[in-house]
Amino acid sequence: MILVTGGAGFIGSHVVDALRAAGERVRVLDVLHPAAHRSVPSYVDGEWVRGDVRDADTVRTVLSDVDAVVHQAAMVGLGVDTDDTPEYVGCNDLGTAVLLAGMARAGVRRLVLASSMVVYGEGRYTCPGHGTVHPGPRRADDLDAGRYEPRCPDCGSWLASGLVAEDAPTDPRNTYAATKLAQEHLAAAWARTTGGAVTALRYHNVYGPRMPRDTPYAGVAALFRSALERGEPPRVYEDGGQRRDFVHVRDVAAANLAALAAPRDGFHAYNVASGQPHTVGEMAAALAEAFGGPAPEVTGQYRLGDVRHVVAAPDRAAADLGFRATTGFAEGVAEFATAALRA
Repeated sequence: MILVTGGAGFIGSHVVDALRAAGERVRVLDVLHPAAHRSVPSYVDGEWVRGDVRDADTVRTVLSDVDAVVHQAAMVGLGVDTDDTPEYVGCNDLGTAVLLAGMARAGVRRLVLASSMVVYGEGRYTCPGHGTVHPGPRRADDLDAGRYEPRCPDCGSWLASGLVAEDAPTDPRNTYAATKLAQEHLAAAWARTTGGAVTALRYHNVYGPRMPRDTPYAGVAALFRSALERGEPPRVYEDGGQRRDFVHVRDVAAANLAALAAPRDGFHAYNVASGQPHTVGEMAAALAEAFGGPAPEVTGQYRLGDVRHVVAAPDRAAADLGFRATTGFAEGVAEFATAALRA
């Protein structure tokens, strides 16, 4: 039996579908948090429990006869403002701590953890004079003036971006990012204490069917798609040149199955990405064209918690887990443009 927390959500539900298609017995735990759900999604079926991963009694019950846990339950996105901070920490970090304690008591020693590329902060950069550098947060005066690229922390030169690998320094830049890194630290400590196996999957920008509609707690692709469904142009921050790796949700589900099939003792982290970087502006334009809606609006606005470029090196997941994404950008966006969004 495999327990999937957050199994009614966007990514979690695709993981559940993939596991069941592979012949696995699956139990779902989901609280149906109002930031993500207005009702029980129509696709939720099979064995599932409506409950909170922060509740120790609920966790004890759902861990009965479980062999491994796929932990997807979390609040995601940048949220609205700092008033969200306690709920992010509660859902993501307290929830993970309660789950890990319950797994230790129940003797469950295999965990696949949904982490995120946000733990890196900015991606990998090189300076002409200083080689590989790790820029700090971008300055508000640069952003106000439309200078969006990070500068070298040593000489102030503009930098060239590259691929970020799993051994890159972590540098979370917002509340959500901080909670995801804390989840990794908690899981690593649990693995050392219990002898368990943790595979942390650092998802890059996931998109696809069942993304939530009209919520600030969602990825940029969902925000663009929601705008198009309302008949509005997707609003692109900065100049749209932010580079990301957009990976289809079915590929992410496949990465979870690969992680379950190749457990390794201790804690190991992997990028889950397509290996096909695109800009945020390209995603908005491709979605608008496929949807047949209004063209994107580039606003020049910014959020201080955002980073400029995060593009993944997918090689470690390919080598250790045998995982490579198979859904191309054009194919995935064309499907997503007309797929139903979740209320």
